[in-house]
Amino acid sequence: MCTGKCSRVVGVGLWPLALICIVCNILLFFPNWDTQYVQDGGSMLTPEVLYLGGLIGGGILILIPAIHIQATGRQGCCGNRCGMFLSIIFALVGVAGSIYAVSVSALGLVNGPLCQLRDSNNGLTEWLQPFHTTNYSLSEQSYLFNTSIWDTCVNPPGVVQFNVILFSLVLGTALLELLLCAVQTLNGLFGCICGTCNKGKARSPKETHY
Repeated sequence: MCTGKCSRVVGVGLWPLALICIVCNILLFFPNWDTQYVQDGGSMLTPEVLYLGGLIGGGILILIPAIHIQATGRQGCCGNRCGMFLSIIFALVGVAGSIYAVSVSALGLVNGPLCQLRDSNNGLTEWLQPFHTTNYSLSEQSYLFNTSIWDTCVNPPGVVQFNVILFSLVLGTALLELLLCAVQTLNGLFGCICGTCNKGKARSPKETHY
């Protein structure tokens, strides 16, 4: 596969991955599919959701490179050595964005969701992260591997499963984005040296003999 075709494959592959990150990050704002938790400046949302790792890191900072990377695989102003050199810079932007998305989503999984618990009077406690390493006293095992304590979070209902699924999707998708951007960095380097293989088909001369 020549460098131009490889760029097209990478560019096309980045689009759906970026959209998955954006959608997952937006959904994280609505635990239990309820809009009430986005009120009061997001004080009832898990802090890592507000870092916008999926929206900015795995989304916007991937979509912008994807546009140029895909363009380098076509004939035109970007399908040349100069375009390949610029694709390296854009790919590095994508690497930075995907690393940010991976870091934020991993932090969101480790620290757990922000939620309310049942107190001794059967009421609700203040909003806190009960599974955070500084607060965690429910078990010595990480909550990720001890699903029996997920019901500790009462409000929002099912917030633990909700956060684990969506943060895991962002994490897995961002890792794929990181891989593709790293591939394009190497591909762009080879493209600067060898070109993109985007050469127009030579026109065959018209036959004059019948």
